[in-house]
Amino acid sequence: MTIAGTDLSVSQLCYGTNMLGTAVDQDRANAILDTFVQHGGNFVDSARMYGDWVPGPAGASERAIGAWLRTRSREGIVVATKGAAMDMRAGDWRNRVTPADIEKDLGESLEHLGIKTIDLYWLHADNPEAPVEPLIDALLQHQAAGRIRYFGASNWSADRIRAANAYAASIGKQGFVAAQPFWGLALPDKAGADAQGYQLHYEGNYETLHAEGLPIIPYAGQSGGYFTKLDQGGEDALGDQLKARYANPGNARRLAAVQALAKAKGVSINEIVLAYLVNQPNQTIPIIGASRPEQIEESVKAVDVKLTAAELAQLRGEG
Repeated sequence: MTIAGTDLSVSQLCYGTNMLGTAVDQDRANAILDTFVQHGGNFVDSARMYGDWVPGPAGASERAIGAWLRTRSREGIVVATKGAAMDMRAGDWRNRVTPADIEKDLGESLEHLGIKTIDLYWLHADNPEAPVEPLIDALLQHQAAGRIRYFGASNWSADRIRAANAYAASIGKQGFVAAQPFWGLALPDKAGADAQGYQLHYEGNYETLHAEGLPIIPYAGQSGGYFTKLDQGGEDALGDQLKARYANPGNARRLAAVQALAKAKGVSINEIVLAYLVNQPNQTIPIIGASRPEQIEESVKAVDVKLTAAELAQLRGEG
């Protein structure tokens, strides 16, 4: 598929690489990425800060992608990464959504990845107090210089995205081409999720913007394996963080719907969870996680699972 409003031709799933270079070493990273490509995947997502929570060279995830790219042709591979979040390595916890910090992070991402142009560059966070105009101007300058092809907003509110895109349109330019919010089938507990940095869940925030045509490329698309773990081992299979993040009574109804549809269609819980996003009426490209090649092989099956509007409603616990 092509991301609406761009010429970026991407797979229906995007592979999120936050564990590469740290929990997943280079050999296993290469195997996972190769498996993703072998199964039709071509869209990878990273961030300047991924991996900075452990000792070692900064930007471990981006460096792992760059090392993998050096083993093959980049042709057809769509690389996305994010910048302007906190600088964990430097202990810089201020809000870094500024033109200067964007320039710094972008330059480092290009170096880590070993490429000259990033296909889709996300602002990893927002500063709601900052005017949108200087931020969009900065991104447009990097675009004009050939450092990025398109840009998007991760963890920005719908209203801020609208304001930024209205400004871009007012000067005859394209603004954010997509949003990357927190979204999976599992309903979050707001307090528990917020405490872990999972904010601005799709439901109740982005539906109108999505319906207006902005593509959504959500993170946490598998809800951390929440439904799979519940199905296999019940509450005891959930770690404390996952329990706190999704402590919502509505998930019991959603679990029952997932189990019923998985049984009826002869597919896995994970396939139904991802198919829920893949089959949305408006363009949605979920970001998946995988620490082993076989997890890629299992997740890509979701693109062949077809769900009707009634089944999507059933999964939401409606009716």
